[in-house]
Amino acid sequence: MTVSTSAPGARAARRPRLAAAVVEDLVNAIVTEIYPPGSALPPENVLCDMYAVSRTVVREATTALTEKGLVVSQQGRGTIIQDPSSWNLLDPMILSALFRREDGLSYLDNLSEIRASLEASMAAKAARNITPEAAAQLGRQMEKLEGLISTPAGYVHEDVNFHDIIMRLSGDRLSKAIIDSIQSKAVKTYGYSGRLNVEHVQATHEAHKRVYDAIVAGDAENAAKAMREHIETSWRKRRPTS
Repeated sequence: MTVSTSAPGARAARRPRLAAAVVEDLVNAIVTEIYPPGSALPPENVLCDMYAVSRTVVREATTALTEKGLVVSQQGRGTIIQDPSSWNLLDPMILSALFRREDGLSYLDNLSEIRASLEASMAAKAARNITPEAAAQLGRQMEKLEGLISTPAGYVHEDVNFHDIIMRLSGDRLSKAIIDSIQSKAVKTYGYSGRLNVEHVQATHEAHKRVYDAIVAGDAENAAKAMREHIETSWRKRRPTS
């Protein structure tokens, strides 16, 4: 039996995907200031024509934009773009768009600062919480990284796992959630990941050793210092020049 695409169930299944696509496009347009703060989105009927969707889809999309803090409905003016101070900067779509802006590098700089601060604190907590089992787990990850130094792409993947183990050992779930949320979008940006090479990986591994040694020794102060230096130095090396 063939299900008609015009059936109510099929329309309901398609609608969320349509609305999400409209939302993503409008988020990008707002954050990159195609529609600058204080301006109005095109009227509902114009948006319907632009995206070839129904008024229901446009209204669902507008509701989503409102929930993200991007727009507000004003009587007689329409749907107005909010000042960036009202935006939910931890929203995944907004974050992705921020990193694509002309000034996106400044947001990547800010991300590195946030990582350095939060992960330094978590490294110290991991050192205070270290157990023989945790030390063994971290040691196994270091061995895995050692074997991947000549394979930068593979090393980077396990590098993420190394940091993840430390964050989990810290017990600081809120800081981990913040970093995971922000970094998951940044890593898809070439400006953040940079160009992989063995020389950079070797330097990174030496930095990881210093972090590892301090944590397994239960040295919270040096664990924090080593983690901060690792993140800041790594970003300076791979940061785009412009």
